[in-house]
Amino acid sequence: MRFSRNSLIRTAALTVVAAGVAAAVSGCAVSVPKGIQPVASFDVKRYMGTWYELVRIDHHFEKGLTEVSAHYSLNDDGTVTVVNRGYDAARKEWREANGKASLLGDPSLAALKVSFFGPFYGGYNVVSLDDEYQTSLVIGDSLDYFWLLSRSKSIPEQKFRQLLEKAQGFGVDLSRVLVVAQQTPTF
Repeated sequence: MRFSRNSLIRTAALTVVAAGVAAAVSGCAVSVPKGIQPVASFDVKRYMGTWYELVRIDHHFEKGLTEVSAHYSLNDDGTVTVVNRGYDAARKEWREANGKASLLGDPSLAALKVSFFGPFYGGYNVVSLDDEYQTSLVIGDSLDYFWLLSRSKSIPEQKFRQLLEKAQGFGVDLSRVLVVAQQTPTF
């Protein structure tokens, strides 16, 4: 069987496109990191509202930001609208990122996927949540992504330390953790 040059080029192009689509789709797969168990008996409605970032492992998308907060609102279709906001002192301006999140499966399990950039999702696993939904420890797709969130801009020192010890128990490297200022410095 003999193929024309154009036929071979089309076949090669389709193969490249198919491989690219497969890579993109697999890049969108989100899972819970090995050894991490998201909170069970999770009530997504109670989690909605504003949370303040007290601690994080820093990444390029948050680098230099202080006063970081996340506001979550539940949509009619069960997805969550996410608005992250932080102050960039170097530029003396507020930065905001809008995204969407959805539960990975079981609605009583605090495992979500979140996207700020098109079809690409990251993990958002609530691994600790107090009964009043006032403090939360969140781990992403890996232990390289970690946040300590609170409904208030500060918590008592003893509770703060207990939560960091708990995070360390999950495998979070506390030497990489950055405390996030929640007050804009006056100049």
